[in-house]
Amino acid sequence: MLRCLEIMWPLTRKSLGGIGAQLKRALPGYCAFCSAAAEEGLPWCSDCFSDMPWNQGACELCAEPLPTTRAGTLRPRQCGRCLKRRPQQTSSWVPLRYESRVTRLVRRYKFAADPRAGEVLVQLMLASLDRAPELGSAMIGVPGQHERTRERGFDHTAWLTGRLAARLALPVIAAERVREAPSQRGLDRRSRRRNVMRAFVVNRPLPAAVTIVDDVMTTGATLDSLASACRDAGAERVTALAFARTPSSRI
Repeated sequence: MLRCLEIMWPLTRKSLGGIGAQLKRALPGYCAFCSAAAEEGLPWCSDCFSDMPWNQGACELCAEPLPTTRAGTLRPRQCGRCLKRRPQQTSSWVPLRYESRVTRLVRRYKFAADPRAGEVLVQLMLASLDRAPELGSAMIGVPGQHERTRERGFDHTAWLTGRLAARLALPVIAAERVREAPSQRGLDRRSRRRNVMRAFVVNRPLPAAVTIVDDVMTTGATLDSLASACRDAGAERVTALAFARTPSSRI
């Protein structure tokens, strides 16, 4: 009898998975933000999607939200900080600002390990990529701090990187964190950059163009450090990708 159940269980699980997929197609979905009816095949309604804090007109190098300009004047493509000190990445794409509903969504995913919140983040990123720079031929996630990964029970950036790479049919290349750094919270820009300097290494040759991934870009110090490691491993063009950008006024 036990042997029979062992044989039947994978079949039963597969059947239940098929039923679940059919139900998801047949039943209406609900918006992850307001619980109204969602757009078909998406986890949000059109009103909430339009009302997201999109990071429009940001610096092309660090994704810092740039101030709006008067009609008819050209907005600079790079912020003042990047003009003074160019980051190691050659471009950045961060479609959302770390504000309001995006803050709540990231926290639900990161601290409550809510997989639906993570999936919404991935889909929001995918919905924005038609305006993004070229992503290159591989993805590299920021390695998590070992202690925090143990506390949370999962590496939140690795999960996002893997899901995103799978949707884009890109391979994932692992970077290694060779130096544990104290928390970045409460540190100014210079201290953050010093805190993660030379914290990463990539132990294999990289293709010419790669994409590095983090969940939230605050000052950009962590991604800048990982971009430097990618350049040391042979990458010529590094695109930094994050799901949300913290405006300078909140740092």
